[in-house]
Amino acid sequence: MTASDRSVQLVQIAAEAAADKLADDILAYDVSEQLVITDAFLLCSATNDRQVRAIVDEIEDRLRTEADAKPVRREGEREGRWVLLDYIDIVVHVQHEEDRTFYALERLWKDCPVIGLPESVMLANMQRARS
Repeated sequence: MTASDRSVQLVQIAAEAAADKLADDILAYDVSEQLVITDAFLLCSATNDRQVRAIVDEIEDRLRTEADAKPVRREGEREGRWVLLDYIDIVVHVQHEEDRTFYALERLWKDCPVIGLPESVMLANMQRARS
């Protein structure tokens, strides 16, 4: 089983929103074979707590307006270090870069298929990596 078309659509909208707010290292994994609770994870990071919150706000806004999707659960917003947005079909993790390095979620999900992101997101990833 692979991630549904709806899940891929949500991932792509969320990834574009994160890129627009200068998120770093945006990645998406199809975890549908490993988990029954969701189809995909979107991971991204930011350099400070304020940027984490800005990315989260933009993702929520864009998913609400472009896909009529609202999170069923939102965790970690108070600290602003690692915010999790649960949309049932996808789970978005926006982490402070120190937490991203420490917890290394990519290491846990590296065997799962990567979900292709829009070209604009991939270009933003490359540009941010060079800076």
